[in-house]
Amino acid sequence: MTWKADDFNNGVSPKGKRLLTFKKNFFLNWQLYVFLLPALTYFLILHYVPMYGVQIAFKNFIANQGILGSPWVGFDHFERFFDSYYFWRLLKNTLIINLYQLALFPLPIIFALMLNEVRNGLFKKWSQTLTYAPHFISVVVVVGMIVAFLDPATGLINHIIVALGGEPISFMTSPDWFRHIYVWSGEWQSLGWGTIIYLAALAGVNPELHEAAKVDGATRMQRILHINIPSILPTVVILFILNIGKFMSIGFEKVLLMKNSLNSETSDIIQTFVYETGLLEGQYSFAAAIGLFDSAINIFLLIMVNQIARKTSENSLW
Repeated sequence: MTWKADDFNNGVSPKGKRLLTFKKNFFLNWQLYVFLLPALTYFLILHYVPMYGVQIAFKNFIANQGILGSPWVGFDHFERFFDSYYFWRLLKNTLIINLYQLALFPLPIIFALMLNEVRNGLFKKWSQTLTYAPHFISVVVVVGMIVAFLDPATGLINHIIVALGGEPISFMTSPDWFRHIYVWSGEWQSLGWGTIIYLAALAGVNPELHEAAKVDGATRMQRILHINIPSILPTVVILFILNIGKFMSIGFEKVLLMKNSLNSETSDIIQTFVYETGLLEGQYSFAAAIGLFDSAINIFLLIMVNQIARKTSENSLW
């Protein structure tokens, strides 16, 4: 560590000077820190304090003995999960659904670029409202709609199939259809909401760039490719990294509502298994170990993708 002459003269180390600077900024801008306090409190209480209980993944948790009093078993629960016959099926189903969803990551970007080119204000607002609305529908209602539309006897989709000369399809009991229904219904529900941040980024593009490109004879597609997309690329990279950070975290509520004994071949995923094992069967330590394994993969992927993004571009989370 190097010291400056001023540090010796003032008798304060660089670390001390940084502390003094922070105190000065804190008292000058204390209102901003007050606004930050609720968010910090939320993460502290609901995200960091519960990490204390992660240790039960390495213990045989017994409720009447508490977390500290329960016997230590090390990695036994992890070994039990890895050696189980259902491990590979759970991992495969979770990975396939997540890769399927990740493949559709560009759809909100494409939709935002399309909306940005619409010049009819009324049509643009109507399109945005129509695509934003599904985001506010609860998962239970969405699954109820799916079941109603895809019912083999009374569903609208099967009525259309029969009218076209086909045979009714039992979509909800078919393992082959489960992933498609789950992913595309989720995309329908989140597509419009996912475009908001991209539209905001597109609104910040300098109009003079488009004017200059028009003068040079650039077509609309060329302006999209060479002006709009590079302008929102930092936003795209950051959101992609955040998506990778929750790669293994499929919301179990929708899967749980859609799964049944006939489609379990493709609907069994790690999250539903954690729910069934931990809450329904009371194997808290085993479920905590599986959940910790899931989170460890997410953390690894987040760090790896962030490092790749930092080396290949100027955009990263840290």
